[in-house]
Amino acid sequence: MKNSKSESYAAAGVDITAGYKAVELMKAHIARTIVQSKPEDIGGFGGLFTLDLEGYKHPILVSGTDGVGTKLKMAFLMDKHDTVGIDCVAMCVNDVICCGAKPLFFLDYIACGKNYPEKIASIVSGICDGCVMAHSELVGGETAEMPGFYPVDEYDLAGFSVGIVDKDKVIDNKKMAAGDVMIALPSSGVHSNGFSLVRKVFDIEHADIKTPLPELGGKSLGETLLTPTKIYVKPVLALLDEVEVKGISHITGGGFYENMPRSIPDGLKVVIKKEDVKILPIFKLIQSKGNIPERDMFNTYNMGVGMSIIVRPEDVEKSLAILKAHGEDAYVVGHIEKSTSDEKIEINL
Repeated sequence: MKNSKSESYAAAGVDITAGYKAVELMKAHIARTIVQSKPEDIGGFGGLFTLDLEGYKHPILVSGTDGVGTKLKMAFLMDKHDTVGIDCVAMCVNDVICCGAKPLFFLDYIACGKNYPEKIASIVSGICDGCVMAHSELVGGETAEMPGFYPVDEYDLAGFSVGIVDKDKVIDNKKMAAGDVMIALPSSGVHSNGFSLVRKVFDIEHADIKTPLPELGGKSLGETLLTPTKIYVKPVLALLDEVEVKGISHITGGGFYENMPRSIPDGLKVVIKKEDVKILPIFKLIQSKGNIPERDMFNTYNMGVGMSIIVRPEDVEKSLAILKAHGEDAYVVGHIEKSTSDEKIEINL
């Protein structure tokens, strides 16, 4: 790339040599994610992945794509860019595992007003951290410098994940029945949804976000809100190896009311008591500061439950033991009942 440069393009705001430097800085991070593929180089036109189908009878590829949303505003305000990549990976791979698929590889897209190679490399380091947590390879990506479209100090971030599952192991909720039990996997915080409301509640651009707060356990508001989305791949895959799982929901935008019903078939509903939900302090602070109705909170945020899993009642103790052995402080949060209406969720608020 030594001969590739354009002074005219640079005068228009796009420094292609900065892109080359960013790629060089990324390489060491990307190498950490390689599990089974052995691509000859990073920076080609397509990402290479070695697909091992041993043990699969009818393999199905599962894909998911998402971004980090306006949580990125917190990264800009805190000038901390090495964790939002984890959010990007998490939002994709957590969706993929909901149907029982194992994530295989990931691609990212970064669009920025100005390419600062060190900042881009910091973002990618977080993406690679997320890929390692998800046992997924970062096989490619794109960094687009777009002056005049984004402010010079801002960027957007999105990703794309592909996983694999055997056809007869797809989780499709067809075997769910009244009496089944919902298990909660705790979230790490707000994750990557509802930040438009968060920013409005705290007037975040003008708030003190760096002073430690006792109601947040001594952490600052900025640190708490920037906590990356938890990645559930390894504990969920471990559970799927030993237990028949009836349904999985990733609790994202829309909270309990939108996401939990997506894993429940017609004629059934999940019944949850609010006192059984281990609500995190950040959500109590958001609700009190913004004077937000309780139902709106449960219809916007994960409230401390990042993922829900439905199993047979006789598998509850075994499931909890497996999840806890993989670092998840899982607990029972609800149960499945027959429903005579279109409502698939009932929360005793």
